[in-house]
Amino acid sequence: MSAIEPLMLDGIPRVVVQGITGREASFWTERMIACGTPVVAGVVPGKAGQQAHGIPVYDSVAAACRRHAVDLAVLFVPPRVAKAAALDAIRAGVRQVVVLVEHIPIHDMMEVFAEAEERGARVLGGNSPGLVVPGRYFVGILPAWEPTIFRPGSVGVVSRSGSLGTLVSVNLARTGLGQSAFVGIGGDPIVGTTFRDVLEMFERDPRTEAVALLGELGGALEEQAAEYVARMTKPVVAFIAGQTAPAGTRMGHAGAIVAGSAGTAASKMAVLREAGARIADVPSQVSEILADVLCYR
Repeated sequence: MSAIEPLMLDGIPRVVVQGITGREASFWTERMIACGTPVVAGVVPGKAGQQAHGIPVYDSVAAACRRHAVDLAVLFVPPRVAKAAALDAIRAGVRQVVVLVEHIPIHDMMEVFAEAEERGARVLGGNSPGLVVPGRYFVGILPAWEPTIFRPGSVGVVSRSGSLGTLVSVNLARTGLGQSAFVGIGGDPIVGTTFRDVLEMFERDPRTEAVALLGELGGALEEQAAEYVARMTKPVVAFIAGQTAPAGTRMGHAGAIVAGSAGTAASKMAVLREAGARIADVPSQVSEILADVLCYR
């Protein structure tokens, strides 16, 4: 078993887009390229030899890797073929795989995670909005080209929700803090990269001075992250969505399910506060608290 690859927050990964000829993939691929992301190949079974946006298309990631150096694969594919697509990338030696797809059967993703762990690959998602390193590159479905949302800065943002993360990023841009990176871990019940994983990366990242952790009710990822927050040298400001949701409610993401007192916003906030994180009551407070924190560091 190999050590799990960290996300590339310093360099710029060479990217293969799986499903590149689809409508959504085509739209986002064009924008990734415009933002500086080096998309070196596309993969669509049965369409080898074609081009998309001037990029060569192959039948498999393995075939693409024989012709190009590839660091990261991003999946724009239907849920029914997501497992096969992710395994194709991992078995071809790609060390970072971004799974944007939602509604993938849990047993399919468990097989993907097991293969990734065995080979030392990093999986982001499923149901991830992607990854943005402002001023360098992005992969996924985030408006990284818009400077009023994403701008180079010192705050690492990690979020289960793309929309909530984008809202907080807008506020960070307005305050002039910007982001060192934005990582959307995804809203599925199980994900390949957790809050704790990303916190560890931000703790090591020299460009990150503070972290915004944006969670939601359901699951235990935020509580698990709190164990690491207590040992961090960098300040963490957290906001948990769904603070007024009743027990048994599912809100948006498949993983956002409350069962009794477990997984509630209140329980997550209490654990994170005890670990030393500063807690925002509303999203707009995240940037305000971070501005105060960084002013006195």
